[in-house]
Amino acid sequence: QVQLVESGGGLVQAGGSLRLSCAASGSIVSINGMGWYRQAPGKQRELVARFTSGGSTNYADSVKGRFTISRDNAKNTVYLQMNSLKPEDTAVYYCNAIINFGPTGLRSYWGQGTQVTVSS
Repeated sequence: QVQLVESGGGLVQAGGSLRLSCAASGSIVSINGMGWYRQAPGKQRELVARFTSGGSTNYADSVKGRFTISRDNAKNTVYLQMNSLKPEDTAVYYCNAIINFGPTGLRSYWGQGTQVTVSS
């Protein structure tokens, strides 16, 4: 069993910063990809930023230059530093990880979500 535990959400004024963390635990052989998605009320879940299996990063155009994803492989943890936050960044942020179980293959896991609210 794998768990993704997120932390770091909250309420911040526009222009402020927040740092999200997501730690994966369980019977993990390796992680093929890990990152952050968000879902605002009435909208579909969208990619924010993620590490690919090759180690490169992908960012949504709307967050480029403001958000930075980083990771600590030893801790199976990924971080999202969010700067210059805007009200339109308000959403529930979800961590996602593609876990490699070796012979049994890959499986996608989601965290429980953490609320980020940016006030104007």
